[in-house]
Amino acid sequence: MRTNISTIAAIAAGGLVLSRLRIPLGRLAAFAALGYGGGMLLSERFKKRPGYDGNVEESIDLNVPVSTAYNQWTQFEEFPKFMASVEEVKQIDDTHLHWRANVAGKTKEWDAEITEQIPDERIAWHSTGGVRNAGVVTFHRISDSRTRVMLQLDYQPETGTEKLGDAFGGVKLATRGNLKRFKELVEQRGRETGAWRGTVQH
Repeated sequence: MRTNISTIAAIAAGGLVLSRLRIPLGRLAAFAALGYGGGMLLSERFKKRPGYDGNVEESIDLNVPVSTAYNQWTQFEEFPKFMASVEEVKQIDDTHLHWRANVAGKTKEWDAEITEQIPDERIAWHSTGGVRNAGVVTFHRISDSRTRVMLQLDYQPETGTEKLGDAFGGVKLATRGNLKRFKELVEQRGRETGAWRGTVQH
């Protein structure tokens, strides 16, 4: 069985410009986690979905087999080990999640649904209530021991602080940081902590 999800989020978005503006970096970066909270099948070309103001695309190469990278990503309860700001994520069933995170200094909650999941290939999701967001993560075999993870997030900034952070690239930096920490987590361990190999196709 899949483990229950509990927590996620974003790493601080930096930048000299932001510091001069005296804007708390953590508040700007926090809502990068939003993309993880929903579930929606996105285009293979990672095109921005209508109705979402923000869009981020990032990728990273891991020195582990594709099955290891994918299996670890399905262990949602482990997300807090490489992401910040998410306070709690609960898995209701195989395709439905409830999230609570600190977004731009405020606690927000939302429900999410996984709409597509193909082992060793992709997981897609979108929010069904609360903060609007969607995303897809894909896994690409480079060699028997090397994998590229590609992540796209579509989100709807709600407050002025969130929009300003997005304008200065806060979400992009936060997402990049999250992927780097995921890489470190998986490579240091060398194997996944668990796996859910079921298929979801809506």
